[in-house]
Amino acid sequence: MAVSIRAMSQPGLTAAQEKMAAAGVPGVAIDVFSHYYRELEAGATGLIAEADIDSLTDLPKLAELSVPEQTRHDALAATVVIKLNGGLGTSMGMQQAKSLLPVADGRTFLDLIVEQVRSARAEFGVTLPLVLMNSFRTAADSLAALEQHPDIAVPGIPQDFGQNQEPKLLVSDLTPVEWPADPSLEWCPPGHGDIYTALLTSGMLQTLLDAGYRYATVSNSDNLGATPDPVLAGWFADSGAPFAMEVCQRTAADRKGGHLAVNRADGQLILREKAQTAEEDLAYFTDETRHRYFNTNSIWLDLAQLSDTLTERGGVLGLPMIRNRKNVDPTDGQSPQVYQIETAMGAAIGVFPGATAIEVPRSRFLPVKTTNDLLLLRSDAYAVRDNGSVELVAEAAPLVTLDKVYSKIAAFEERFPAGAPSLREARSLTVEGDWTFGADVAVTGDAVLSGEGGRVPDGTRLG
Repeated sequence: MAVSIRAMSQPGLTAAQEKMAAAGVPGVAIDVFSHYYRELEAGATGLIAEADIDSLTDLPKLAELSVPEQTRHDALAATVVIKLNGGLGTSMGMQQAKSLLPVADGRTFLDLIVEQVRSARAEFGVTLPLVLMNSFRTAADSLAALEQHPDIAVPGIPQDFGQNQEPKLLVSDLTPVEWPADPSLEWCPPGHGDIYTALLTSGMLQTLLDAGYRYATVSNSDNLGATPDPVLAGWFADSGAPFAMEVCQRTAADRKGGHLAVNRADGQLILREKAQTAEEDLAYFTDETRHRYFNTNSIWLDLAQLSDTLTERGGVLGLPMIRNRKNVDPTDGQSPQVYQIETAMGAAIGVFPGATAIEVPRSRFLPVKTTNDLLLLRSDAYAVRDNGSVELVAEAAPLVTLDKVYSKIAAFEERFPAGAPSLREARSLTVEGDWTFGADVAVTGDAVLSGEGGRVPDGTRLG
C-alpha cells in the first residue's frame, strides 16, 4: 500500500520522501525507503546475534547434480542473465563502471560477459537475454559499450534497468544531508538488495514475464566465474524454490564475507553480513569451521514467484536492514557523518519461504574488488577461453598483496606498463614499496619485494 508523504509527521522522513519524489524516484521505492527509515528511527541496527542462529552443515553440490538434458535446455531457455553493474569501482579510484575495466587483451569485464552469453546461446540453442542493473552513474557508459556488440540485444527486452537512489541521512538528526560542493554526494544507492524493487518499478519484471522468461541468474559484473550454467538452471527449475543462492566453502581468506546460517526461530536459511554482526560475536562470524558457507552474491530467481510476493507485500520484501555509517564525501574524513540505509540481495534467502542454496566450485567465484585481484586475473595464472570464461591454469591461485601505492587503478597501471608478471609458478607475491615492473618478470614460490622501491628490470625472476 502506498504511503502518503503528507500523512507522515516525522520531519526527517517527510523531507527525505519529498526529496525522492522531486528527483523522480518511483513511489514504491519511496515506500521501501520509508519502511527502513522507520526501523532506523526506532533504533534498529540490523544486527543478527549468534545466539539466534545455528550453523549450516550440509547443502547439495553442483558437482554431484544429475539433471536431464531436456530439463537443462528448457530451464535455460526460460532464463535471463542479470548483471549487477551499478558499481563505479571507487575503491580503485575509478569514475566509471568497474565492468569497463580491461581484463585481458584489451577486453573488459563487460566484453567477456557478452562473449559468455553469446557462446551459451550458440552452444545450447537458447535466447538468453543479457540485462544490466545500472546505477545513475554507470548507465550511459555501459550502454555505449554494449553498442559495440549489437548482436547481444534481444528484441523487446531492454538492455538495462535502473537501480533506485535514496538520500544519505545525517547521523545527528536523520534528515537528508545537503552538500552543495557536490550535490550528487547527497545520494546513494540502496545496496544491491534494491534489485527486487528496481525490477518492479522499472517494469523490467513484467516485461520479462510477458516475454516468457521465468528465471533469472543474477551476479556481479566483476565476477567472471558466474557463467550461464544449464545444470544449475535445470536444478533450480526442478526445485520449485522461489530463490536459490550459490555458496562456496569458506576458507581463512573468506572470513570477512557474509555467511549462511539457520534462523533458530523458524528454521529458515538466512544471510549474515559483517555489518550485521555485533562486536562480541565477531569471533564466531570469522570462524570458517563454525559457519562453513559464504555467499558468492550469485543467485537464482523465480520471476513469477517474485512478482507474486512483491504484489502481496506492496512492493516491500522486508529484507534485513544494513546501517552503514560513512562520511558524506568518502574522500573527506572531516565531512559530516551520514547513514546509508542498505540491503543485501542475498538476504532475500531469509524472506522467501522455501528458499534454498547450493554449493558451487570456487571457479564460479572470481570477484575483483582490489588491484590485488586484478593483477592476479590479468596474469598467466588464469587463461581466458574462447567462450569468455576464465580458468585457473596455475596449480593454485597465488596470494597477491600489493603496497597501498598500487590501490588506485591509475597508479596501478603506471607500475605495470608491460602487463602483469608471470604468476603461474607463484604461491604468493608481496610487494612493499613503490616498484615499477619491467617486461617478462616471473614470480616463483613465495616472493617478497621490499624496500622503498625502484624498477624491477626486464626478465627478473622473483622468488
